[in-house]
Amino acid sequence: MAIVRLTKTFTFEMAHALLNYDGKCKNIHGHSYKLEVTIKGEPKARHGDPADGLLMDFGDLKKVINEEVVDVFDHALVIQKDYPADLLKVLNSNFARLIYVSYQPTCENLIADFAGRIEHALPPGIVLHNLVLHETATAYCAWFADDQ
Repeated sequence: MAIVRLTKTFTFEMAHALLNYDGKCKNIHGHSYKLEVTIKGEPKARHGDPADGLLMDFGDLKKVINEEVVDVFDHALVIQKDYPADLLKVLNSNFARLIYVSYQPTCENLIADFAGRIEHALPPGIVLHNLVLHETATAYCAWFADDQ
């Protein structure tokens, strides 16, 4: 059977701020993110099996992406852990969904983080081919496994 690519799109809301940035994005602000996930592999050829002809059930892919990305980042504030301790203390006392990362939470760095989370959670024989992360309706970042 031929190698195929399967894509599913996910949406979530997330806020972030860019430490030491010299523009508006230094302030806490949010986006309606759209994440397109494409996997690659060979569909199962098991006549009579419920998975016959499938690379991966869309529901199973949804479960992986929700567990690894959407449920983690949806309605969270993502900031670099290098902010001053007094600010982090104030944020912790006022917000429940904070994610501190070791990187600047740009679209470019977020997509690389998401790729790592997803790659490790996919079943054997299924490869993460690419991700597209839309930060706004007109701005996005793409990640391709072949470029790594």
